[in-house]
Amino acid sequence: MTSKQAMSSNEQERLLCYNGEVLVFQLSKGNFADKEPTKTPILHVRRMVFDRGTKVFVQKSTGFFTIKEENSHLKIMCCNCVSDFRTGINLPYIVIEKNKKNNVFEYFLLILHSTNKFEMRLSFKLGYEMKDGLRVLNGPLILWRHVKAFFFISSQTGKVVSVSGNFSSIQWAGEIENLGMVLLGLKECCLSEEECTQEPSKSDYAIWNTKFCVYSLESQEVLSDIYIIPPAYSSVVTYVHICATEIIKNQLRISLIALTRKNQLISFQNGTPKNVCQLPFGDPCAVQLMDSGGGNLFFVVSFISNNACAVWKESFQVAAKWEKLSLVLIDDFIGSGTEQVLLLFKDSLNSDCLTSFKITDLGKINYSSEPSDCNEDDLFEDKQENRYLVVPPLETGLKVCFSSFRELRQHLLLKEKIISKSYKALINLVQGKDDNTSSAEEECLVPLCGEEENSVHILDEKLSDNFQDSEQLVEKIWYRVIDDSLVVGVKTTSSLKLSLNDVTLSLLMDQAHDSRFRLLKCQNRVIKLSTNPFPAPYLMPCEIGLEAKRVKLTPDSKKEESFVCEHPSKKECVQIITAVTSLSPLLAFSKFCCTVLLQIMERESGNCPKDRYVVCGRVFLSLEDLSTGKYLLTFPKKKPIEHMEDLFALLAAFHKSCFQITSPGYALNSMKVWLLEHMKCEIIKEFPEVYFCERPGSFYGTLFTWKQRTPFEGILIIYSRNQTVMFQCLHNLIRILPINCFLKNLKSGSENFLIDNMAFTLEKELVTLSSLSSAIAKHESNFMQRCEVSKGKSSVVAAALSDRRENIHPYRKELQREKKKMLQTNLKVSGALYREITLKVAEVQLKSDFAAQKLSNL
Repeated sequence: MTSKQAMSSNEQERLLCYNGEVLVFQLSKGNFADKEPTKTPILHVRRMVFDRGTKVFVQKSTGFFTIKEENSHLKIMCCNCVSDFRTGINLPYIVIEKNKKNNVFEYFLLILHSTNKFEMRLSFKLGYEMKDGLRVLNGPLILWRHVKAFFFISSQTGKVVSVSGNFSSIQWAGEIENLGMVLLGLKECCLSEEECTQEPSKSDYAIWNTKFCVYSLESQEVLSDIYIIPPAYSSVVTYVHICATEIIKNQLRISLIALTRKNQLISFQNGTPKNVCQLPFGDPCAVQLMDSGGGNLFFVVSFISNNACAVWKESFQVAAKWEKLSLVLIDDFIGSGTEQVLLLFKDSLNSDCLTSFKITDLGKINYSSEPSDCNEDDLFEDKQENRYLVVPPLETGLKVCFSSFRELRQHLLLKEKIISKSYKALINLVQGKDDNTSSAEEECLVPLCGEEENSVHILDEKLSDNFQDSEQLVEKIWYRVIDDSLVVGVKTTSSLKLSLNDVTLSLLMDQAHDSRFRLLKCQNRVIKLSTNPFPAPYLMPCEIGLEAKRVKLTPDSKKEESFVCEHPSKKECVQIITAVTSLSPLLAFSKFCCTVLLQIMERESGNCPKDRYVVCGRVFLSLEDLSTGKYLLTFPKKKPIEHMEDLFALLAAFHKSCFQITSPGYALNSMKVWLLEHMKCEIIKEFPEVYFCERPGSFYGTLFTWKQRTPFEGILIIYSRNQTVMFQCLHNLIRILPINCFLKNLKSGSENFLIDNMAFTLEKELVTLSSLSSAIAKHESNFMQRCEVSKGKSSVVAAALSDRRENIHPYRKELQREKKKMLQTNLKVSGALYREITLKVAEVQLKSDFAAQKLSNL
């Protein structure tokens, strides 16, 4: 945080702020104005913090440093905070001057650590006294002016170096990212011969003979002399504070504020003045930036006349002013996370404690040492004027927000209109009606795929192919009302084989008083039930595990059809696609109509998925139908399920739970006994695999399906009204199950679970086979390499004996014998490796055969 020093009436006392604390440095024993030298001077430091409870500054800790110079005069030059290049941490420092005899001046810089211990970081001697332009920069580095030249010394080098640039004054010195330590000041420049033909006036010479430059201390060269401050301001600028820097196209651009001799605060951006504020006092000398939080930034300007003022950065207007001050410090003194300004008045440094001060952030935070604010105008000269400064920015912000809100609302209305028109055009196209959309309405509709105008006929042909007649795929449509749900079912032809991932049944609500269509939120389910009874899979005499796996892996669809036809259990199957939606929102209408739209996604080999749309029909429902009980599903005692549509409605609306039951020690013959005797279930004649529970109470109406895979394992599916009924069924089932029986909840359903299991086993089988292939390939590679080596040796021998043809034939025979020998030995795999690979292959093939057998029985 920014720290500023202060000097009391005694020149041997200075103050600064550091991390919310006020540090008071005092050089004891004697005054610098005394003629006689002091005896063993001591530098004292006191850390003071603000107590929010008592609203006073209290002493936190103290420290001291003994200066062993008995025959010298000492003087505090300055104090502030800089970063040490060894750690990069900002620490307080103090510079002390020691005046010896023969006009020899020695300077040393002390750094104060958190333990209140002083460290002498830099010391050097000069043959003159530093009186003008003393600055301490990060490093630490000391910069000063003597006569017309500038010098600096760093703690890293310990040598005094002169600045090569011909500067007349330096307005700012500091560190810029990627540029290092730089100086900004006025540099004299020579006029060209053409400009010197006429003798300029003194004012013109002062303006055009100097310009602002940015100078690098590391490279000792000028970095930039443009986009800083125009030459017209060079004679009036007295202080500069850099706010931001950036490099654009290898050119340095600077945003800064400057104080002028005309009592102005001016903001410059890339060399162009942007804002000007006329200050309330004369002779401004320094500027500090204060961030009070919430985006409120202020420039706090100090004046030589011991006055100060605050200027809003946003509006560049004076927000507050104060008089008769001795010090202005900016830091987080109360620990709120934002900055405040500490105003010390003239009589506050005459004692060991701060007696007269004020802390404020120009907002809600206000602390004062006075019992009451004796002069409200010191903070806000005119409350009505301050209100006028705050209200306009708020009004502008509100106007911008309202404008954005109106644009967003118009955008949403337009989007809703486009979607409504698109739905209407789509439904008319699906139902085969004439599209009565006007030309003005057509302008609102845009092609979703970026089609050009000449592709309209092609698009119509594609739509005619995608939208198929419902008579080809749909046999029947029905709907039922169960509790608070509306169930719509579509019975498809047996030739259409679908899964839940390939089909979507949608309900589009068509309101009579509105032309818009509303898409209802639905939950889809594909239900497949076999009409023929079949024996348990483990009682079938044929082995189908390996064959089933081969059929599922083959890309030929004819083989799959022939294999499926071999099993009568798969021959006759009823397939129903259902959509369940909430009935409560629909009861707000006396009558409503929904269009049932079936979307089918077909996966063609080598091509992207293709969608087909089928309009299945329309659903009409009214409050009168619900009052008379029409379409309402009930359970008469004599006939549990009168229509098969009621069964499918229950399977769609009820909660489905799937469990895998495993009994390693005993056969699961008691499952059917439990279903038929304990749960009083009745087998549905049309679908023998479904059991309807007629047990009185909450169990009535629950549906079960039991598929026994082996004598010791099977899958039980429970369709219940709610979770409570499901847990009651499981509690009743546990009583009759054998000992050490395991139940596993298959969350994704039996079919998805078995598919994932088979995919996992097939993957393991492929990995094992690939390891076998890699072993064979390794031995084959070794054989080929050895053959190439032998071939190379034979070619060398043949070239050497090319003049003796009678000797070539024996070498060829020898080469053939070597090849046969290597072929017999090098391609053999070790017995241990062979046994390991074959055992792994057998294990994974057995598991994948078993998974394929389970999946084929679904």
